[in-house]
Amino acid sequence: MIDAHAHIEFYKKDHEEIIREAQEKLRAIVDSITEYRKTHVWKSWDLLKHYFGFIFPTLGYHPNEARRGNWEKVRKVEEFIRDHAGEIYAIGEIGLDYFHAKTEKERENQRKIFEHFLELAVELDLPVVIHARDAEREAYELVQKYGVKAYFHSYTGPTDVAKEIAENGHIIGIVTGIVFIPEVREVAKTLDIENLVAETDSPYMSPYKGERNKPWYIRVVIEELSKLKEIPESEIERITEKNTIDFFSLLL
Repeated sequence: MIDAHAHIEFYKKDHEEIIREAQEKLRAIVDSITEYRKTHVWKSWDLLKHYFGFIFPTLGYHPNEARRGNWEKVRKVEEFIRDHAGEIYAIGEIGLDYFHAKTEKERENQRKIFEHFLELAVELDLPVVIHARDAEREAYELVQKYGVKAYFHSYTGPTDVAKEIAENGHIIGIVTGIVFIPEVREVAKTLDIENLVAETDSPYMSPYKGERNKPWYIRVVIEELSKLKEIPESEIERITEKNTIDFFSLLL
């Protein structure tokens, strides 16, 4: 199994233990190293770099940080991405989150910074990992505008937008929250498995109440997709793994 989206750096002191157990149970983890509050991309990179080869890193700027409009920080993150462009597998996560960005100024900040990193992805010829909440169509339209290959992670938006995303060659992440988020189940039912990848968004979105999510809980997504699609778990696992490998160009 491959967890297509996690944040191992957010485990902080427990990250080594989490990685050790994940290595026993998974083929790989794609870690979305993203600038967010005091979690700086350069610190997260140093924390995880010893595990690269099992962990495959992306680098981005979270929309909930982008709403602050701190362009000095944007430039620092951009410089870090440029310095490590040959070592990463995508730009992300980046995007729009209108659930948290309530004012037009915050949303304008998000849009401008999102477009800035989409331009960088075009320049560096990298795919993007998208965080879109209450702004799925706008995020999708910007992706189309820039012509980048996109992975809409932990998608909870409308199914009609999800269909358009898939029809235009992008992929959708089905998260472990499939067990408690109706919108995730609806998208999982609607789209073909060839358009989906499986993710945990660890340590968030735990399928088990009262505990942090773990990368190996990706098994829950496989099991639920198998039930919804009436396809054997082994086939769900094979296809979602292939989709992840193909999107990120992973060498496994």
